[in-house]
Amino acid sequence: MSVGLIYGIATVAGLIAFVGIALWAWSSATRERFEQAAMLPFADDEDDSGARTGSNANGGS
Repeated sequence: MSVGLIYGIATVAGLIAFVGIALWAWSSATRERFEQAAMLPFADDEDDSGARTGSNANGGS
């Protein structure tokens, strides 16, 4: 086996993996889950009880 053949096989395997991941990410079966995950940074913390409000929220005085 030559090095070129091994590089070729690795390239094809990488391309197949990339296409598989792209198809999985763009499939309609995962769309709802990804939309919910995308909104997580904007979700309110229900159990926070206002601990981060006030003048000391950023560690300052």
